[in-house]
Amino acid sequence: MSSSKAFVGARIFDGATWHDGEVLVIGNGEVATLSSGAPADAEVIAAEGLLIAPGFIDLQVNGGGGVMFNNEPDVDGIARICAAHAKFGTTALMVTLITDRPDITAKAAEAGVAAHKTGVPGFLGLHFEGPHLSIARKGTHDPALIRKMEPADLDVLAACRAQLPFVLTTIAPENVTEEQVTALQKAGVIVSLGHSDVGFAVAMAYAEAGASMVTHLFNAMSPLGHREPGVVGAALSNGRLDCGLIADGFHVDPAAIGIALRAKNGPGRIFLVTDAMSTIGTDDDGFELNGRRVYRNGGRLTLEDGTLAGADIDMLSCVRFMHEKLGTPLEEALRMASAYPAAAIGVSHKGKLLPGFDADFVMLTSDLQMHSTWIAGEKIFDAARTGA
Repeated sequence: MSSSKAFVGARIFDGATWHDGEVLVIGNGEVATLSSGAPADAEVIAAEGLLIAPGFIDLQVNGGGGVMFNNEPDVDGIARICAAHAKFGTTALMVTLITDRPDITAKAAEAGVAAHKTGVPGFLGLHFEGPHLSIARKGTHDPALIRKMEPADLDVLAACRAQLPFVLTTIAPENVTEEQVTALQKAGVIVSLGHSDVGFAVAMAYAEAGASMVTHLFNAMSPLGHREPGVVGAALSNGRLDCGLIADGFHVDPAAIGIALRAKNGPGRIFLVTDAMSTIGTDDDGFELNGRRVYRNGGRLTLEDGTLAGADIDMLSCVRFMHEKLGTPLEEALRMASAYPAAAIGVSHKGKLLPGFDADFVMLTSDLQMHSTWIAGEKIFDAARTGA
């Protein structure tokens, strides 16, 4: 049987432009070419009426499929989270640990390394969101677990990065020094500013020290004021900073999203994240986090006091929200879920369907419903077989 596959009849988005009447040819887990016809020896896959786009890349995923990574920091937990999000077109994700105890952080790091070694489909790396955040902007993070970064904490992150291709950490300047940020950046750890109440000047200084991202723009950070632009102002004005955004209609008003898109200085981009919790792909009505109950109701996840506690949304729904609610061109919404997050962390072989890139892609119906998800050229989810 041929090792190459040719997808015929679909409208193909390569990450930059649309291709009509062309054939996507893949082999050995990579994109071989976009051509006018299928090679004679390829397995032909009919895709008439479908859209093919680069697989989604999510840099902030706390859980899915009934699993919270904090509660199940092991390889099986990572695999179940990745499988849950693959059902919604995500082909690469960073499993995220929310602020927790040092022993849980250590277990999470070990699990990430093991998942990478065993080749869990869709696992890209780890995102440590905390515990070095600001109490003033803690959001759903347990204030009893928030603390300053110590040398041992930096060592754990650096050691984890030495064994994983991508490690990201969200920090607040209130509890991490500029020197620590520089050390993390030199160790290959991606540093993102978030859950912080510092002003514009401090945020800009931390970008200069090595921070290259901002976590869930607008949420849990000092806002844009006309006399103090805050972290939001730094995120939008500093071209070095890429910014994650939760597009669910609850975390950020659509008007604010539109303003941010128009205001963002490049080359840094605004990209989509889900900040998804364990509820994705389930009918669960809530879950436990750090001993507290999180409630699911009407598309929102909240603590008992009403504080938003992560998001109850998948990446395909974020893409649809951007396209249908904000009028974002479909190709730009797709880039926000693929090419832009890939660029933000420097992964050079994902996020586009060009020769030599990983054959990670999503097949959608013309009305943006799921058809199938492919990772490294293999179909790992088929909506028709699940009734999805």
